[in-house]
Order: sequence, then structure tokens, then C-alpha cells
Amino acid sequence: MFRVPGKSTSCGLCSSHGADFDPSLGKICGFKEGKGKSLGRGSADEVYKGRLPSGQVVAIKHIKKGNSLDTFAREVMGLSRIRHPNLISLLGCCIEGDEQYFVLEYCHAGNLAQHLLRKDCILTWDRRVKILRDCTWAEMLGMKESKVFTDVRGTIGYMDPEYMTNAKLTCASDIYSFGIVALQILSGQKVIELDLDASEQLTRKATDVSLGKRPLTDFEDPRLHGDLNRKDFKSILHIAVLCVAKSSRGRPLIDIVFDELDKAWKNTIAEMKIRKEIGTSAT
Repeated sequence: MFRVPGKSTSCGLCSSHGADFDPSLGKICGFKEGKGKSLGRGSADEVYKGRLPSGQVVAIKHIKKGNSLDTFAREVMGLSRIRHPNLISLLGCCIEGDEQYFVLEYCHAGNLAQHLLRKDCILTWDRRVKILRDCTWAEMLGMKESKVFTDVRGTIGYMDPEYMTNAKLTCASDIYSFGIVALQILSGQKVIELDLDASEQLTRKATDVSLGKRPLTDFEDPRLHGDLNRKDFKSILHIAVLCVAKSSRGRPLIDIVFDELDKAWKNTIAEMKIRKEIGTSAT
């Protein structure tokens, strides 16, 4: 954990972990707020690139408007429990005055937006299915305990509509956020700077296509040029639409979502095997 002593009141978080304190953010080489390399910006935070004294490259997430210390502590506790090969881990936290920072693993391979929007190399259908399947597996690992979070921050387009009225995020809220991600992966639409209007337009279009009011091709990423399994595409679209139901009662459980994605992934593996065999026999 990282904390700047003498500049903030103690939240009890770092001391309860007995962590060694780094004297300042200045110890994270290459980080200089506003002047360092920005990796991304959200409505409530910005992420910069830095390097620890050990040489490890890290991502520093700056919360633009700090949470209460109790809320920040809960977020750190939650993030520190995440251990999954497909999810980045929290390495430390830093409180400097009223400013709050998360120090996270740096994703050298880039994020989903960078992969999905690349012009030189289009994310293939099988890769998209695998990403979604792995996401649901990670969600299952994280939903062993029931949970309710309040006073959270995030990109508003991914936020559960019920949060706007009750200010609480639950496991069903995670399902909603996953649904938005799934719809974006299916359609190839921009996955950053999503606001409420864009989110509603995306879900409305997906619902119309899922109900047969519009052709399936209206929601396909045109860059795939039809190179996908339309049966699996339709089933994933259907489950994603259920995930983004405005009422949490209408959303499926994560194990049901996983089963659908796992089925699609198994179909994808079978198709890849057939293509490989055809290619081998042709040579």
C-alpha cells in the first residue's frame, strides 16, 4: 500500500494491513498528474502510467473527487480480493490530502476498447466469444458472496438504472454492466465515454433486433463481414438483452449467463477444429 504521511487523516486502512508506506507518489517514476501519459479518462477518474522503484510498470487511477475514507477503504478491500488471470489486480493505494489513488497492474496488452477498435487487426468472432465467456467466469468467482455497494463511481453508461433511485449496487448491477459490455462487443461500438443516452440507444436497438423487429445484421459489427456464427450471435444477444433489463428482477443469474456463453464457446471451438481439419486436408 502507498500512503503519503502527514497530508491526510488516517483512514485506518493502511495501518490495519500493516503495509509499508511509500513516502509519495513521486516514488512512482514517470507519474506526474496532468503531465504524465494518460491511459484513459472517465467521468470521475483518470488513469496514468507510472513505474515503481522495482521497475514494475503500473497504472495509477486518480479519483477526481475523493470518496469518504470509509468508502475508499471498502473499495480497496473489494479490489484487493480480486485474483483472476483475466482481471487486473490492485497493487496499492495512495491518499494524498483529499486526493485518492489506486495503483493497479498495468495491462501491457491494452484494454478492450483498444482491441475492439483497432483498424489494423479486427477482433475475430471466436476471440469475442472467449472474452465474454471468460468475463462471466470471472463474475461467477466474484459473486460467491452477496454484496451491496453504495457511493460508487464509474462510467455512467455502465451503471445499473436502479442505482439512480436507490444508490445501491448489487450482484444484479454487475449483470447489467456485463450486458452493456456484451452488447458493445457484439456490435463493435465504442466502449469508452459511454453516457446514458448512448447506453439507452444501444439497449433499445439490441432489444428490437432480439425481438425480430429489425434484422440481425443491424447489430452485427460490419467489420466481421458476416464471419460469425449467427445462431450463437442471436443467443448471446438475447441473454445480453436480458442482462440489461431496467428492473433487476428481470435479469438472469450469472450461472445462467455463463452457461449460454460457455455453450457458444464450445460451439466456437468445434468450428475452429473443423476449419483446421479442412485446412490440413486441403494441403
